[in-house]
Amino acid sequence: MLRRCCGVFALALPGLAQAHSFGRSYNLPVPLWLYAWAAMAALLLSFLLIGWFFTAEHSLRPSAGSALPERWTRGLRALLPALRGLSLLMLLLCIVAGLAGSGDAYRNFNMTWFWIVFVLGFAYCTVLVGDLYAHINPWATLVAMLDRVFAGFSQGRMRYPSWLAYWPALALYAGFIWIELFGRSNPHSLSLWLLGYTALNLAGAWLFGARCWFRHGEFFAVFLRLLALMAPLHYEHGTLRWRLPFAGLLDARAGHPSLLIFVLFMLSSTAFDGLHATAPWFQLFWSEPFAGLRALAGQHPTEAYLRLRSIHRLFESTSLLLSPLFYLAAYLASLLLAKRLLRSPLALRTLALHFAFSLLPIAFVYHFTHYFTLLMTQGPAALALLSDPLGRGWNLFGTARLGRPLLPDMAWVWHSQVGLILLGHVVSVALAHIEALRLFGTRRAALISQLPMLLLMMLFTVAGLWILAQPLQAG
Repeated sequence: MLRRCCGVFALALPGLAQAHSFGRSYNLPVPLWLYAWAAMAALLLSFLLIGWFFTAEHSLRPSAGSALPERWTRGLRALLPALRGLSLLMLLLCIVAGLAGSGDAYRNFNMTWFWIVFVLGFAYCTVLVGDLYAHINPWATLVAMLDRVFAGFSQGRMRYPSWLAYWPALALYAGFIWIELFGRSNPHSLSLWLLGYTALNLAGAWLFGARCWFRHGEFFAVFLRLLALMAPLHYEHGTLRWRLPFAGLLDARAGHPSLLIFVLFMLSSTAFDGLHATAPWFQLFWSEPFAGLRALAGQHPTEAYLRLRSIHRLFESTSLLLSPLFYLAAYLASLLLAKRLLRSPLALRTLALHFAFSLLPIAFVYHFTHYFTLLMTQGPAALALLSDPLGRGWNLFGTARLGRPLLPDMAWVWHSQVGLILLGHVVSVALAHIEALRLFGTRRAALISQLPMLLLMMLFTVAGLWILAQPLQAG
């Protein structure tokens, strides 16, 4: 996430935005179109190999993995109470730091620890260690503490409506991304947002019950639970287990269209964050392609920037909120074509929900390739801020002078991005093929059904590479 340090962070810290694009242009070793053709060729070859070697037997193999030694599970159980306390402490410290600490986003604990350590770093760790957040969610911990004081606080006052499904989480996620990109956050406003979100979670748990709210309404819980499906580690029924990476996606289904759109918004919001910082997107509005703005302002739009920027903000906000619908239309079109090629009796809704989670590896690699440099440039500062959370010049733990930023070479960044984008799409192709084998039974039917999806994956690959290349080449 976060083209300019979580979009929001960089608006407050323009120097960091420059660090993300490295401040100078980078000439790709070969033209972008050649990268695109090579990536599509690799994707096609992977599709053919997967189609040849994967059979219906592979699709039926269990993916639960194997249990790790009991001492690992006991160690995790013993560690969880401390992690819950630490998680709640970090939330409270972020709130206090924003209200009582420095207004300088570089010097305040909450900006780096929330946007960089939690929103980015913890999300990426979840893809490795599983849904740890479900056990240390600070808002769930706070609700549990209130339960001890007010008996029955989290039992719920009304039944959660089934039609609501994951729409509350999706709405909150969309609001979060809007704040991230357009909210011009600072330490004080971030604390107010966290206070408001805390109040909302307490109200949701009180009204619908903690179990229902933290499953359907708390968007961080939904977001991280989806990422955890890709993790090789998972903790369930009191046992810590090991499985193949991404195998968890084969055991889960998107049970409602709202969860499908949530997954698509994970993909589209990251793509939009990259796209809206490019010159073509800027020109789409300000170069006046339809002459409407000139008529409204009475002069060229760029000369009436101050008067038109509120309209531009509305244009960008609307584009962000509608972005998953563009991906949904492309996704449904590919499935409809597959349905007609096979003359399948399965409903389009059924197909859409069955294949939804095969898009998660793409959503994750888009997210990671866009923002992993922020972990390298701003992440190390978290060590220094631990010793001086309020920006008062303290050195509580002796780490105040640690945390020099790591500035990666642009060539390394670009080739890492290309490799990860391609890997994510190959994994998605494999997952979709296994799902097709389960649904349609034969290798031939699965291959035919996945041809439209392959085309969609190719388009996603090219679009992703183009968006990633823009800030590197522009500087």
